[in-house]
Amino acid sequence: MFEQIIDTINGAVWGPVMLILLLGTGIYLTIGLKGMSITHIPYAFRQLFKGRKGSGEGEISPFNALMTALSSTVGTGNIAGVATAIGIGGPGALFWMWCTALVGLATKYSEAVLAVNFRETDELGKKVGGPNVLHQKWSG
Repeated sequence: MFEQIIDTINGAVWGPVMLILLLGTGIYLTIGLKGMSITHIPYAFRQLFKGRKGSGEGEISPFNALMTALSSTVGTGNIAGVATAIGIGGPGALFWMWCTALVGLATKYSEAVLAVNFRETDELGKKVGGPNVLHQKWSG
């Protein structure tokens, strides 16, 4: 009985409706941003390799921002998930992961823009919230 309830909930949460919502959001944001998350990849790499020094009000360099975003995005579960998907689904699974990642770029970009837009300044004048939270936690 309990196992059937869990299976029903699992089917609803990770079923086709959720996959359509996730991919639909990515497609919607990609279209809304006019493909900016894909067409501006060369600019992103140029900014990344400009240097590791933070400059300006944000107090975090482009490199540190990327590393913070990646550390909160990629984990052991993602790596094991890719290996499992390739093992079960074959090389075709990798193709669909790349297709999904292309629209996922817009979702991640939108998330980061909103995080930076809505961060605040604390009593000490430091930025809190957004992608800077992990950086502050580890750098003291």
